[in-house]
Amino acid sequence: MPNQTVQEGEAVGESKFTLNVADGTVRDVEGRHGEAEAAPLEQAPSAGRVVEFTTPRAKLIAEAHGAISADLADYPRALAAYEALRGDPEALAHWDMANYVTMRKLGYNDHGRVHAFITGAASMAITELLLEAGVRPDIIESGVGDAEDVFLAVILGTMLHDIGNQIHRVGHEGHGVALALPILDRILGPLYADPFKRVKVRSFILGAINCHDLNPPPLTLEGGITAVADGTDITKGRGRKAFALGSVDIHSISALAVDQVVIERGRDKPVLISVTMNNSGGIFQVEEVLAPKVIRTPMQPYVELCASTREDGDEQILRRVRLDGDHFVMDLEDGERIVAPVQDRPKRVAGAVIEALGLDTERR
Repeated sequence: MPNQTVQEGEAVGESKFTLNVADGTVRDVEGRHGEAEAAPLEQAPSAGRVVEFTTPRAKLIAEAHGAISADLADYPRALAAYEALRGDPEALAHWDMANYVTMRKLGYNDHGRVHAFITGAASMAITELLLEAGVRPDIIESGVGDAEDVFLAVILGTMLHDIGNQIHRVGHEGHGVALALPILDRILGPLYADPFKRVKVRSFILGAINCHDLNPPPLTLEGGITAVADGTDITKGRGRKAFALGSVDIHSISALAVDQVVIERGRDKPVLISVTMNNSGGIFQVEEVLAPKVIRTPMQPYVELCASTREDGDEQILRRVRLDGDHFVMDLEDGERIVAPVQDRPKRVAGAVIEALGLDTERR
């Protein structure tokens, strides 16, 4: 089974995060602070015991852990919060059970530990790029905290965003908020002596969990980072297991068409997300999963999104796709260019409801 790989650029000025699937080979992480060692996860399954619905790929989790640790090295409070979370028995159980329900009961892609660590690493890369560009997330803009508080809120919110799936996919955002509360209180208590600030920082984390699936869309930049990081985990390494379990639909098939997602400094905006596909079918993942999480969050002004197909992929229909506002600009193989709106299903449904009820949209 091909594995996903988390990588960072070697030079400080060329920091990048790569989620890659290539020839089934897992490459080690080299972070901007030097080579990151892949430390094993303490809670890995013991020898002889196989739990198929959890995420046994400790190598991948360890690599994501190395990338996250490198990004948080200069932020001791945020690093302490992350270390407390990754070793928390309750969080570990939540990730495993969320994965059981989504994969075994619904046939969906991975929503457990691997997804939590991968999206966590992606969120740290995005946060770092935004701060380097002088963008002020809401924790800073509101006066609640500083950059360290932003990193802390984003890593906890992102890694806990999907735990509500263990109760049900429907309403999993709200379930996640309830399940995360005792974990957050346990982690944040020793780190914030001032309860006034502690509760305020916690509100940003809970908001990120509640809004990661755009239901409702996030209002804070921290929530937008979590949503976009969630949308970047679309490679075939995530979709292959759902496909193997018999979930043969557009979601699992299109996920197999995405080879690589790279997050790096953009040319015109702070963040560039590049998606490499082995088949044009992967555009479904970009349009349905990732693009709405860019255009319907406060991240829209700060993210460039581009998808392209490999030269040696299947017969090509699309050569390159980029997001321009709320439209896709598509370059076809024959040289023709097409501009089409992003098919944002939640937005269409909300619009239909508003129209049917005759609500005054100007007052909303």
